[in-house]
Amino acid sequence: MSFSPGPSAPLGCTTIQEQRDRWKRKCSRISKELVQTEQRYCRQLELVTTYFVEILKAKGTLREDIRESIFSSIKAIHSVNQSLLVHLENGYLGRGFDQFCPHLHYYNTYVDNIYNASKVLGIHLKKNKAFRRFKKLQEARPEFNNQKLEDLLQLPIQRIDHTWNRPERNRDVHAIVGKMADMHNSAQDGGRYKHFLQDLTANTSPDNPEFQQISKAVTAICEVSQRIQNNTRCHENHLQLCRVQKLLKGRKTKVLAAGRWYIREGWLKMVPPKGADAKPKMFFLFSDMLLQAKRCSPLRTTSGDKFTGQHAYPLQDCTVEKVFGHTRSQGGLLSLTFPKAKLLLMSSNQEDLNDWYQSLSSAIRKLQPKTEVRQRDELCRRPLHSTANTHSSSNPSKKRNMMSIETSEHAQKPPVEWEGSPPKKMKKSDAPEQSAEASTSSCVIL
Repeated sequence: MSFSPGPSAPLGCTTIQEQRDRWKRKCSRISKELVQTEQRYCRQLELVTTYFVEILKAKGTLREDIRESIFSSIKAIHSVNQSLLVHLENGYLGRGFDQFCPHLHYYNTYVDNIYNASKVLGIHLKKNKAFRRFKKLQEARPEFNNQKLEDLLQLPIQRIDHTWNRPERNRDVHAIVGKMADMHNSAQDGGRYKHFLQDLTANTSPDNPEFQQISKAVTAICEVSQRIQNNTRCHENHLQLCRVQKLLKGRKTKVLAAGRWYIREGWLKMVPPKGADAKPKMFFLFSDMLLQAKRCSPLRTTSGDKFTGQHAYPLQDCTVEKVFGHTRSQGGLLSLTFPKAKLLLMSSNQEDLNDWYQSLSSAIRKLQPKTEVRQRDELCRRPLHSTANTHSSSNPSKKRNMMSIETSEHAQKPPVEWEGSPPKKMKKSDAPEQSAEASTSSCVIL
C-alpha cells in the first residue's frame, strides 16, 4: 500500500487550499462583525454629539470650559469613525484603518481626560438643577434605549480596550479592581478594535496587500490600549493613596506625593530592642517609604477606625533580611536596617511574612541606582589576584617588599564589617571618610 498522493489528488495542494478557504471564511466573518459593531458604535456616538454636545452649546446650559471637560474630543472621534465606517462598509479594511490611525490622537486626548470628565460631570449634576433636568429628559428619548450619559461617555475607551471600567466616585478601589477583572473574563469577543485587528492579522496571508496596513493598525491600537491601562493604574494608585490618607488622623503625615506608589499594608508585631513584649503595629508600604502607625483610641467615636502615624522610614538606604527560628510557630522575623534605625518585625504567618519580604525587597531594589549595580558587577568580575601580585611572584625580593607594604596598609585600615553583622557605632572623629561613603552608598538585599 502506497501512502503517496496520486497525480490526480495532490494532498499538499488540497491542504493549502483548505487552509486558505478557512482563512477567507474567518476573515469574512470578522469583517462582517466589525462593520456591524462599528455601525452601532457610530449611532451611539451620534446620540452624545447631537442630543448633548450640540444642544447644550445652543442652550448655554453649561459653560464652554465645562462642556469641554465633560465631552472632550468625542465630537472629533465621531467624525473620524464615520469616515472609517464608510471604508469598512465598502470592504476596504486596510485602507480604512490606514487613514484612521493618524487620528488616534483624539482618542489619546479623550483617554487622558476621562477621569476628570467623570468628576466634573458628577459635580455639575449635583449643583446644576437645570443640567440635571436636561440630562434626564434627553435620556428618556426612545433613541437612547435606557442608556445613560455616563455609559455612553465610556464607549470610545471601551472600543479600544474592553478591560476598562467607568470610574465611580466614593467606591472602594478593591471593588473597582475586581470589577475590571470580571469584565476582562466575561467580555464578549467582539466589539474591540484590538481583538478584531489581531484576528484579521492572524487570518490574512502576508502576501495580501492589506496585511501591512492591518499590522500597522494593530501596533497603533495597542499603544492607545497601553495608555489606557497606564492611566487606569495611576488612577487606582491615587485612590489607594487617598484612602490611606483618610485613615490617618491629623495632617502631619503626608501620604499623597508625586511619584509615590501604594504597594501593601498589614499588621506586624514590632519586637523592641530591650526584650519587652512584641506589640502589633500597622504598616503601610509605599514605593519610597515604610509607614508605621498605631490605631487610635476606641474611646473616641470620631477616630475609632483611624490610625496615628508614628514613623516614616525611607527605603532609599534600607537593607532587609529574613531571619528564621525566632518564633515557635511557622512564622519568622524580618530585620530592616535604616541609616538611623533598625526594626525587627515578626509575623506568625509564613506566607504573609514571605509576601512582606518580597514586597520590601522589590521596592528597595527599584530605588537602587544603576551605577551602583554596575560597580558591584565589576567588583564581582575582578580576579582574585591582581596584576601586581603576578609581577611580584616572578621576583622574590619584590614579593617580600610587597608583602611588607600590604601588611602595613592592612594595619592602618579599619576592620571591614560583614554584611550580616549589625552596624557598629563609631565616633565621628574615628570614622574615616571613605568608610562613611561606602556605608551610605551600599544597599544590599540579603
